[in-house]
Amino acid sequence: MRLFALVAMTLGLLLPLTAPAHAQATRTWVSGVGDDANPCSRTAPCKTFAGAISKTAATGEINCLDPGGFGALTVTKSITISCETGTAGVLVSGTNGIVFAGAATDYLVLKGLDFEGLGTGINGILVNSGGFLHVEDCNIRRFTGSGILIQPSATIWFEVVRTTVFSNGSGATGGGIRVAPASGATARGSLDRVVADRNVFGIAADASSGPVNLSILNTVANNSGSAGIVATASGGNVANVMVLQSDVSNNATGILNAGGSAFVRVGQSSITGNGTGVAGTVSSYATNQLDGNTTNGTMSGIALH
Repeated sequence: MRLFALVAMTLGLLLPLTAPAHAQATRTWVSGVGDDANPCSRTAPCKTFAGAISKTAATGEINCLDPGGFGALTVTKSITISCETGTAGVLVSGTNGIVFAGAATDYLVLKGLDFEGLGTGINGILVNSGGFLHVEDCNIRRFTGSGILIQPSATIWFEVVRTTVFSNGSGATGGGIRVAPASGATARGSLDRVVADRNVFGIAADASSGPVNLSILNTVANNSGSAGIVATASGGNVANVMVLQSDVSNNATGILNAGGSAFVRVGQSSITGNGTGVAGTVSSYATNQLDGNTTNGTMSGIALH
């Protein structure tokens, strides 16, 4: 009996020393003055997105308490990062900013982030896999690859809203936003109120390996060293690009269909101030302003319905 009591008392003394495992939170916080050793609560925020995501449950949300630089991140589960108050910086050199490598059922929502590649960063946002991507109110600049590169290994849906991609790409490659699914994958998405300015190319739909369906609405593609908007396809894949109510100006080429089964349709848009306005087969709903280019090029007509 005395032995049993001694064992029980010993266990009772030891149990408080064993820390319980902390469940992941559905909402966590980061701060410019946070610490990744913290639980990432509002009163004890983390320092980086990488520190916070390990403490955030799948389908949860990371918010920013105040301005700061919150570092690079790889995402492998459904998550929302929403930092619409102040500056939420992702500043990287020689690497990617945020990488999405989720399952087909996972989503990634990015709102209010400021990406800086310092002229050596590779891609601002890189999508290798996942089910859905939403980018809103972000600024992405000075990456040697692309501001946003969507190259999924399986089918993905995406949308980019009120986002600026500026001064991305190097040499003759890279650019603002490039959609280039891998073999066997399809990418379907839209760009709305996007500004693609001073990139090697502005926006590219590349169906060399997998099909692309892309709608471009209320968007500006300006000052590109190559084409403002370009579509290409090969290997039996199809690139369908619809451009509506957009401004494509001051590029080497405004809108380029680089061949293969690429279909580019344009309506209610201005194409002006470019070296070449349109090149390749570009179809018009007869509601566009193609004028004021060094060489305007020719658009084929589509009947209005």
